[in-house]
Amino acid sequence: MMDDIQLCKDIMNLKQELQKLVEVPENEKTKKQKQREEELILKIHTLVQKRDFLVEDAEVERLREREEDKEMSEFLRSKLNPAEKITKPPVSASQEKNMVPEQPSAPTKPSIAKTGIAIIKDCCGTTQCSVM
Repeated sequence: MMDDIQLCKDIMNLKQELQKLVEVPENEKTKKQKQREEELILKIHTLVQKRDFLVEDAEVERLREREEDKEMSEFLRSKLNPAEKITKPPVSASQEKNMVPEQPSAPTKPSIAKTGIAIIKDCCGTTQCSVM
């Protein structure tokens, strides 16, 4: 099957030939020229349809490959990160009493001390925020 570039070249050549025939006034055209003009129009139409099919086919292929890439990415992510899917086992009441609560590495919001001084650990590195 012809490739897209070759089809474009062929279409351009046929259009150039058709343009030359169209420039001839209608009353001066021979029967052969009129017939050739019709043939060129039909050939151009056929080639444009072939090119449209190739373009559409390429687009469908591109979308299919994109979907396959997405599915493969999700599959690999699920295989490479199984720890994310594993849930922690339930904790009994006796174990819960002995557990020390985990401290987040960086606070997500400022906290206020019992003395009323605003302590913002993630602001500027000091314990008291001068902005407050």
